[in-house]
Amino acid sequence: MRIVVDPNVLVAALRRPAGVNREVIRACAGARVLPLVGEKSFLEYESALNRAHLFENCPLASREREQFLDGFLRVCEWVSVSYLWRPNLPDEGDNHVLELAVAGMAEVVVTANTRDFAGGELRFPTVAIMTPRQFLARIT
Repeated sequence: MRIVVDPNVLVAALRRPAGVNREVIRACAGARVLPLVGEKSFLEYESALNRAHLFENCPLASREREQFLDGFLRVCEWVSVSYLWRPNLPDEGDNHVLELAVAGMAEVVVTANTRDFAGGELRFPTVAIMTPRQFLARIT
C-alpha cells in the first residue's frame, strides 16, 4: 500500500516514544507499507525536525532526529509532482501533501488533521484521508 505521511505524524512519532504515530512509522520501516516523499514533503520534514520548540521534551537530540529522518527517507519512494491541483484545500500548506498522494498514486494520506483535508474544492476518491489510528486499523 502506497501512503503519504503528513509531517505532523512524523513529528508526533518523535515526540512520543509510544503510540499510533510511532506505529505508523514502524509500519513504514517494516515494509508493511510504502511511504512516498517528494521535494516539498522532504523540505517540510526537514524544517519541522529543526524547530527546537517542537522538541523541548523530546528524548532525541537534533542529530538523532536527523538520523531518524534519514532512516525514514531510506524506506520512502521519491515521487516527482509535476501538476499542482490549486487552489484546493483551505490551508495552502496542506496542498502539497494531497498533490504528492495524487502524483504517487497513494491510497492513503495519514494525518492528524483530517479536517484540513475535508474542505477541498477538488475530490480525489482514490485517496483516503485517515488518522493514524484509522490507518492502523485498516492495515492490521
